[in-house]
Amino acid sequence: MMKQKGSSFNRSFDYFQKIIRDSGPVAAASYGLIGAVILFILLGYFLDRWLGTAPWLMIVGLLIGLGTGFYELSKIMWKK
Repeated sequence: MMKQKGSSFNRSFDYFQKIIRDSGPVAAASYGLIGAVILFILLGYFLDRWLGTAPWLMIVGLLIGLGTGFYELSKIMWKK
C-alpha cells in the first residue's frame, strides 16, 4: 500500500510528531522537578539519620528541592 504525499495519514502523523517534539522541553522540566525533589529529600533523610536531627533536614531538603525544581521549570516555561 503506497502512501500519497498529501494523505490524511501523513498529515496526522506529521502533526503528531510536531506535538511530541514541542512537548519535549516540558517533559524534561517535569522530570527535573521530580528528580530535584527526590534527590534533596533523600539527602536530607540520610543527613537526618547520620546527625539524629529527624525530620528537619528532610524538610529543608524538600523545600530546596521544590525551589530548585520550580526554578528549572520556570526557565523552560519562560523561554517559550
